[in-house]
Amino acid sequence: MIRVAFLLGLALLVSACVGKPALDDPKLSEREFNLEEFFEGEVVATGQFQDVFGTVRRRFDVTIDGTWDGETLRLVEDFAYADGTFEQRIWTLRKTGPQSWVGSAPGVIGEATGEERGDTFNWVYTIDLPVPDGTLKVSFDDWMWQLSETRVLNRAYMKRFGVNIGEVIILFEKKR
Repeated sequence: MIRVAFLLGLALLVSACVGKPALDDPKLSEREFNLEEFFEGEVVATGQFQDVFGTVRRRFDVTIDGTWDGETLRLVEDFAYADGTFEQRIWTLRKTGPQSWVGSAPGVIGEATGEERGDTFNWVYTIDLPVPDGTLKVSFDDWMWQLSETRVLNRAYMKRFGVNIGEVIILFEKKR
């Protein structure tokens, strides 16, 4: 019992020391991330979920169909997981200022909020995330960097009850 408590305490300590990006971090390019421009049309992605110990637990491919009407960005995301399961999530995002966004999707608790700054976009939300044996309430701190006109790198930090549980890494590619 003491050994389990020690390992749990050590895991919490290690996960608390993980550094995260900030919108004020120095920019590595002159690119301006324009969410509605990048995600309008067809975007494909591949990614994986890793737990706090770095073990890859799940891999997936995503096809995204984005439509922008000048005010609302609608993203239809079709996930195909390596275990043979499928999921669809439909996001509705609304631009609330030159660099700010709010959004919702089924399972999202409250409202997601986001901000663009330079080549970076930060998206924060809590969701009842579908998992193979039900749902799991988790908080996401999503960071996206536009690497080129056709590529965006996404690293999402996940927490449950305020404790880091893992990360999702995704590479998005815009189809022309």
